[in-house]
Amino acid sequence: MIRAIILDLDNTLTDFMKMKGAAIDAALDGMVDAGLPVSREVLREHIWRVYNEHGIEYQQVFDLALIEAVGVVDPRVLAAGIVAYRRTRESTLVTYPHVQYTLLGLLKRGLKLAVVSDAPRGQVWLRLASLQLHNLFDVVVTFDDTNARKPSPEPFRMALDRLGVEADAALMVGDWAERDVVGAAQVGIRTVFARYGDTFGTVESGADFEVNDLMELLDIVDGLNGRPLETRAKVATELPAGPRAPRPPGLAQEQRGG
Repeated sequence: MIRAIILDLDNTLTDFMKMKGAAIDAALDGMVDAGLPVSREVLREHIWRVYNEHGIEYQQVFDLALIEAVGVVDPRVLAAGIVAYRRTRESTLVTYPHVQYTLLGLLKRGLKLAVVSDAPRGQVWLRLASLQLHNLFDVVVTFDDTNARKPSPEPFRMALDRLGVEADAALMVGDWAERDVVGAAQVGIRTVFARYGDTFGTVESGADFEVNDLMELLDIVDGLNGRPLETRAKVATELPAGPRAPRPPGLAQEQRGG
């Protein structure tokens, strides 16, 4: 009987890398407009080198990248980049489709919900609040709670302890096979690979289940708990007859299919 669901946050509940890329682009535009003396691509490379060395949550990334690229931090340029980054971050940090629907469906089924994230406590709660998810979770475990990152079993053990459930009564949902799947499996938690959030081109996840949409988690839980599967309206995917309408030049590439 499944009584609790543990979920990763970034690239499982929200498309974190899409937000990060858009926010960095906006920051670069802002810094160029403020007089950045090197090209956007030069500073972009330094930004990603800083992230790769210090971690994706590093808060002084622009300061250090500017020092490496220019040799000095111009406060005008730095401020313009930070403001542009924050504005874009707030507008592009959104949940994947059906996240709210799925989480509310799990709660209606009487399940407890938890987040296990490698991000710092403050950043996790800010993201959850921005997504209007902060009141849905019984337990939130961050890096600051254990000082251990996945696949260490410690964050998962803490989540189980705080949820008050045994490992065989929980499912772990995450997008990173080497961390989310491996870490949860070490403590006996069955796993669900969020393939829709995979950024590594994972072929074999090693998970017990895989989903291409978080809503599919409801069917997994219902199946394991012996509950009739939920009936949902089918989504029409057939395009209108005739040739596709032309798109304006420069429009972002659209994804085909459903």
